[in-house]
Amino acid sequence: MLKKKSISASKASLVLFLCQMISALDVPLDSKLLEELSQPPTITQQSPKDYIVDPRENIVIQCEAKGKPPPSFSWTRNGTHFDIDKDAQVTMKPNSGTLVINIMNGGKAEAYEGVYQCTARNERGAAISNNIVIRPSRSPLWTKEKLEPNQVREGDSLVLHCRPPVGLPPPIIFWMDNAFQRLPQSERVSQGLNGDLYFSNVQPEDTREDYICYARFNHTQTIQQKQPISVKVFSAKPVTERQPVLLTPTGSTSTKVELRGNVLLLECIAAGLPTPVIRWIKEGGELPANRTFFENFKKTLKIIDVSEADSGNYKCIARNILGSAHHVISVTVKAAPYWITAPRNLVLSPGEDGTLICRANGNPKPNISWLANGVPIAIAPEDPSRKVDGDTIIFSHVQERSSAVYQCNASNEYGYLLANAFVNVLAEPPRILTPANKLYQVIADSPALLDCAYFGSPKPEIEWFKGVKGSILRGNEYVFHDNGTLEIPVAQKDSTGTYTCVARNELGKIQNEVQLEVKDPTMIIKQPEYKVIQRYGQVSFECIIKHDSTLLPAVIWLKDNNELPDDERFLVGKDNLTIMNVTDKDDGTYTCIVNTTLDSVSASAVLTVVAAPPTPAVIYARPNPPFDLELTGQLERSVELSWIPGDENNSPITNFVIEYEDGLHEPGVWHYQTEVPGTQTTVQLKLSPYVNYSFRVIAVNEIGRSQPSEPSEQYLTKSANPDENPANVQGIGSEPDNLVITWESLKGFQSNGPGLQYKVSWRQKDVDDEWTSVIVANVSKYIVSGTPTFVPYEIKVQALNDLGYAPEPSEVIGHSGEDLPMVAPGNVQVHVINSTLAKVHWDPVPLKSVRGHLQGYKVYYWKVQSLSRRSRRHVEKKILTFRGNKTFGMLPGLEPYSSYKLNVRVVNGKGEGPASPDKVFKTPEGVPSSPSFLKITNPTLDSLTLEWGSPTHPNGVLTSYILKFQPINNTHELGPLVEIRIPANESSLILKNLNYSTRYKFYFNAQTSVGSGSQITEEAVTIMDEAGILRPAVGAGKVQPLYPRIRNVTTAAAETYANISWEYEGPDHANFYVEYGVAGSKEDWKKEIVNGSRSFFVLKGLTPGTAYKVRVGAEGLSGFRSSEDVFETGPAMASRQVDIATQGWFIGLMCAVALLILILLIVCFIRRNKGGKYPVKEKEDAHADPEIQPMKEDDGTFGEYRSLESDAEDHKPLKKGSRTPSDRTVKKEDSDDSLVDYGEGVNGQFNEDGSFIGQYSGKKEKEPAEGNESSEAPSPVNAMNSFV
Repeated sequence: MLKKKSISASKASLVLFLCQMISALDVPLDSKLLEELSQPPTITQQSPKDYIVDPRENIVIQCEAKGKPPPSFSWTRNGTHFDIDKDAQVTMKPNSGTLVINIMNGGKAEAYEGVYQCTARNERGAAISNNIVIRPSRSPLWTKEKLEPNQVREGDSLVLHCRPPVGLPPPIIFWMDNAFQRLPQSERVSQGLNGDLYFSNVQPEDTREDYICYARFNHTQTIQQKQPISVKVFSAKPVTERQPVLLTPTGSTSTKVELRGNVLLLECIAAGLPTPVIRWIKEGGELPANRTFFENFKKTLKIIDVSEADSGNYKCIARNILGSAHHVISVTVKAAPYWITAPRNLVLSPGEDGTLICRANGNPKPNISWLANGVPIAIAPEDPSRKVDGDTIIFSHVQERSSAVYQCNASNEYGYLLANAFVNVLAEPPRILTPANKLYQVIADSPALLDCAYFGSPKPEIEWFKGVKGSILRGNEYVFHDNGTLEIPVAQKDSTGTYTCVARNELGKIQNEVQLEVKDPTMIIKQPEYKVIQRYGQVSFECIIKHDSTLLPAVIWLKDNNELPDDERFLVGKDNLTIMNVTDKDDGTYTCIVNTTLDSVSASAVLTVVAAPPTPAVIYARPNPPFDLELTGQLERSVELSWIPGDENNSPITNFVIEYEDGLHEPGVWHYQTEVPGTQTTVQLKLSPYVNYSFRVIAVNEIGRSQPSEPSEQYLTKSANPDENPANVQGIGSEPDNLVITWESLKGFQSNGPGLQYKVSWRQKDVDDEWTSVIVANVSKYIVSGTPTFVPYEIKVQALNDLGYAPEPSEVIGHSGEDLPMVAPGNVQVHVINSTLAKVHWDPVPLKSVRGHLQGYKVYYWKVQSLSRRSRRHVEKKILTFRGNKTFGMLPGLEPYSSYKLNVRVVNGKGEGPASPDKVFKTPEGVPSSPSFLKITNPTLDSLTLEWGSPTHPNGVLTSYILKFQPINNTHELGPLVEIRIPANESSLILKNLNYSTRYKFYFNAQTSVGSGSQITEEAVTIMDEAGILRPAVGAGKVQPLYPRIRNVTTAAAETYANISWEYEGPDHANFYVEYGVAGSKEDWKKEIVNGSRSFFVLKGLTPGTAYKVRVGAEGLSGFRSSEDVFETGPAMASRQVDIATQGWFIGLMCAVALLILILLIVCFIRRNKGGKYPVKEKEDAHADPEIQPMKEDDGTFGEYRSLESDAEDHKPLKKGSRTPSDRTVKKEDSDDSLVDYGEGVNGQFNEDGSFIGQYSGKKEKEPAEGNESSEAPSPVNAMNSFV
């Protein structure tokens, strides 16, 4: 009785493979087999579903099919039978289903439009083609229309519509001129997807009368031309710039539906001036990196091979300098049906089971329907072996009458898929298709593949034998492929022989023999060597080979990987290449290649041509590698290796190093084996079982090691019991109820044979239990469950393979898993050593309650509150760990005068046990920290006010504060120290009876009952007396300290200069200087000296729009300075301002001003000659000041006369310390006025030279005032202001 099983895909693919092979070779591999095998029809070629034909040519509708017996063909048109015999214009090709409709002899293509379907049928079933829709192409003429000329204003947008005729297929659109030249396109002018020509803004050069749209119809190879369009651009000054507006698409949003796998094209074209730039983004995602392209100057977004993941909102943004516009296109990707699993042909034997699966996807999800031999399966003849289950047809216990062709149709609104798959039920005895006694030749140590191509139904089973009466081949030495091929991964010389392939199924048995010959590899035993040769000399390269006697080698020489030059100087011998009369052109790399029919080897050497012979000195180098390695005396545990040494290169070989490779377990990895003296060229090597050895030899001399030799032939040792057991066996539980046994697995060559496993044994220690054992695969861990918690176990792991066990292993002790400790430490005691250190004691817990490896104890402690403040705060627990079975520990870093709690816990490998009850302890008082601050305020002539804050950490109860202070003179000498004790509840103190204008240094700290804390220091100065006269110093011979200062530094900045003013308090005759620099810069300060004792200065040559820092200092007074001030110069004049000097009205005004000044100068000159005086001059004569000097241009100080605005001083309070007589004469101290003392203050305007703009304007003279004549000629603007 036949055994039911699922047919593998190899049976169906085998028949197809045979047919493909026959088709590819054009000669049947077994023509008799092909004649006997029946096969249902299979459609091999058909026309496309949407078939657009040229109406001027014959219509050819293809339908080709294969099958056994050959199928017959029939057609339907528009769903009904198409009788080709009744239409003289239609013929069918012989032995084919292809239709030819004769159009060129009077037929009309339009008459044959419709939907066609082909059916191929034989006795095994019927296959059908797709529905083929025939439509003739169309290229209609352009409709006539009257085109009005386009008149457009420069800068406006423009759209030239193409509106091509509707053709089949749609035409290709392009724009050209009358000369048939394509119109240039750019970001400004481009063609849209609909064929229209878009201008973002028109320019005068766009004016022309030959904008012509062309439509090319490829099927009919015709081009249609639209009437020329005229565009005239007229200028309109000025041209108005416009922000972007989208020309297409319109509105703010639109939608687009595209099918999966198609190309998605999205377009945005915008108007605007300047020309907008288009940018694309995908909202909430990224554009696909490798499928996104931008076309038409980024106006078109192109995404190829779209999928459902590309659905979403795509935004195009058009932007220029005036603004932006955007449009959002909502893209939905649908999908016509596509295959997930297409049904495949099924070849079954009678009584077998099988399935046809048809799975497709799409959006929306397609509907699946089945047909049998072209008829819907619901109305097809019933078959008891067939059951339809949605997208699957299940066949059970098929018979030969079950053969048929099934069609699967998957369809949705966007298309359909149709697939034919046959079920062919065959009952055939085995056949072997590989020729008998076929000879295979391979090189030793390489794979050998012996073919046994077969066919049969049911699928035959394949077995291989060596020799005619040999045993069946099994084991790791062979690989058996599903197609019947036998692979010998490493063929040896003893693999040579006859191999028999046997194929059998329940209908019969057949066998075939093939021959295998294993050849020795080809080797180059004497390779060409590096040569240095003098020009015009002779050189020879050797290439001596060793090869299998049955193979004929061919030796080829190459120069720089190319053929040798065609030159008689190159002589190729049997085993060498000689070059006569060497020239510079012969310099290069020469390669010797040896080819046989089975292998190929090569070796190269470099030739260097020099002008002079090399220095005749001895060259010492590493030895050349040994060669010609040979294995002899092969035994189970040993082999003899011999070799020929290479050239020692003038340094004797001291020793040889032998390395081995295990090609079975670690191919490509070389290990050290042994080494022998340099006089020895053979060695007896000890071997391990079940290793595929290769050896290589390295020569060593005093210079170094040679390159390794070529590997020896491979030698596979026989299998044996393992010699050793795994190392590093451990038993550690991962859970309280398990034991995890681990070990280091044996390496491949340590297994000594196939089937490496481990015998794991365990029993509880100190309990009279039997060993429990289990055998596991080649792993490195085994978990024993259900063990007691933390119990010692005896463990051993023994290796075994298919041949037996390793020696008895030694035992190790492990433990099952730990659990958390059960008991907390008891009798916890705390001994406070000092205010920051305590010692804690506890009793150890019983070891049984630890339930694991004791790792130590953890002490948790935390501060509860400070005893001085009685305020709680966030609890921050600290942890100290004490390793081992320790019963005490020190707690450092405690805070004084605080309340603490602690508890103790025991720790094992699993974690911590329960905590002991919290233990409370307190730390004693300590010394306090320094006061939080010390401020000195309200300085007077003889007193200072001190204010302070209590210490941040009092560390106890404060008892008092200690204040110490002493005076400091100009030379930083310290006076006598005074100490004052202050009650702890005080926070301020007024110190009286101090020296005026004296600097004092203060030392301040707090105290508790334990002692004094750290101190804080500060300095302060008492002030001078109000009259500015210093009183005699207290104590004879002491230097009286002074307290000069510069304050209220103010700045008034213009574009390139700034006026600096300040107030000074201190002794007379101070020499001031001004320092300045760029704010934030690390450059050195720049210094400007102030002329005299002025209290203002003009900084010139500053950079517009720059922030500066400035400070004022005085020389000769211990180098004191003011605090820094920061100011910023005004911005530079905008470059686009109109030059006022070129305006006509300004030129006229300046001429009138110049004339007026000239007249005034003449009047002044006449009055001077008459001896008259200006009021200013009279004032000067009455109040001459010998200290006042003319203004100098370099320092910007005022010149001969003071401003009339000094009159405003009558209404201002006097400066501190000034004295003004009743006769209104001014003392010397007041002659250097600060700019602050002026009526306009620092907010007035300044000329570039520092003088006021409008300094005489808007002031009503109350009395004759001093003038302020400049030593330079006044500017016209100043002159106008001066005489208003």
